[in-house]
Amino acid sequence: MATSAAAASFFPYLVAASASHRRGAYRIRASSSVSAVEGAMDVVSEAELQEKGFMGLRKTKLVCTVGPACVEALPGLARGGMGVARVNLCHGGRDWHRAAMREVRRLNEEEGFCVSLMVDTEGSQLLVADHGGAASVKAEYGSEWLFTSKRIDEVHSFTMHVNFDKFSEGILVGDEIVIDGGMATFEVTEKFGNDLRCKCTDPGLLLPRAKLSFWRNGNLVERNFGLPTLSAKDWADIEFGIAEGVDCIALSFVKDANDIKYLKTYLSRRSLEHIKIFAKVESLESLKNLKDIIEASDGVMVARGDLGVQIPLEQIPAIQETIVQLCRQLNKPVIVASQLLESMVEYPTPTRAEVADVSEAVRQYADAVMLSAESAIGAYPQKALAVLRAASERMESWSREESMQKLLPQHQLAIALPDRISEQICTSAAEMGIFLGTLVSKICFFFLKLTHG
Repeated sequence: MATSAAAASFFPYLVAASASHRRGAYRIRASSSVSAVEGAMDVVSEAELQEKGFMGLRKTKLVCTVGPACVEALPGLARGGMGVARVNLCHGGRDWHRAAMREVRRLNEEEGFCVSLMVDTEGSQLLVADHGGAASVKAEYGSEWLFTSKRIDEVHSFTMHVNFDKFSEGILVGDEIVIDGGMATFEVTEKFGNDLRCKCTDPGLLLPRAKLSFWRNGNLVERNFGLPTLSAKDWADIEFGIAEGVDCIALSFVKDANDIKYLKTYLSRRSLEHIKIFAKVESLESLKNLKDIIEASDGVMVARGDLGVQIPLEQIPAIQETIVQLCRQLNKPVIVASQLLESMVEYPTPTRAEVADVSEAVRQYADAVMLSAESAIGAYPQKALAVLRAASERMESWSREESMQKLLPQHQLAIALPDRISEQICTSAAEMGIFLGTLVSKICFFFLKLTHG
């Protein structure tokens, strides 16, 4: 629902799969006919325009993570409003990723959709192994465990393999290991070499590839300092994505603006500037360098899942709003992601709190909201997307019709942003449309495409 000029100009890249859309090939003319918009609409947007008119077009983009649960459902997801298909390269194999991405391209070419392809790199993070194929391992209270970086041919009980050789550097006896933000907690009782012997102090389930964080006296001990932002696997994944024609890359665990600039330079040297880079904000390091990262990137993803592993959960809402508002001030599109409708992984309806969470992201003017496990491995991917779309549309409608004018006058919003001239022009056009009524808006409207250097 963002109104920033840069977001308006960037999202054609995000929602377009063809080269003509990436070049910004829009032909708009004043007319009373819905078909006046030529080359700028996919079948979903055209249907929305027919049903609701120009003023009622949905502004918030919908991102779906593609996974085993939704490969066959991709046509239904596209019809349901999916604007971006996100492929998480942390999970699954090349053959499966390739098949999913080619199915998205087929839908674009043969059925008239404009679904963008986004690939997500794994990035630098401390993870445990896959438990020998087991779905999960239970840690009981008081049980003793060995955390080691040594290669283990056979999976032993009460042993966790960590993916980074120097994971225990700087860790002291008495520190805590927290799994996946609180799924289970261990206290370090002994340290020998690079190995840690620990006792479970808060029992729970250990999932495959669970994330580790270290805490001392209630404060996070930063552990990503020795890990590269782009590993050898990440570079291989990026090459794979380029070969499959991706539109954007979500770069995980960005530490500073140099990570973004380095990848952009690499793409530029290969004449691949059309591939956009989204910085995933999901660590303390990224928060410390937030403004520089946003300025260097083409967009930002608020990755609340991993961010919640590194900071107290009660801080997430305020940090989310800070990131969204800073992105708006800097004219960069922003995606709010992670656990928006988490209960729909298993259940056909969301909780009221989850719907409120989606609505709050839209109220903050996030440009897009994203489904992760809900669409990738959930039992109800299409229902989850329908809920995401309905909640977004209702909040947009509420904001448009009543409360937004009272709570946040448009002229005040324009003054608060640095690009005042562009915002004032858009604001004046919007106010004129509201004043004259929707009939005039349907008959004749103006499309302003502002470029962002």
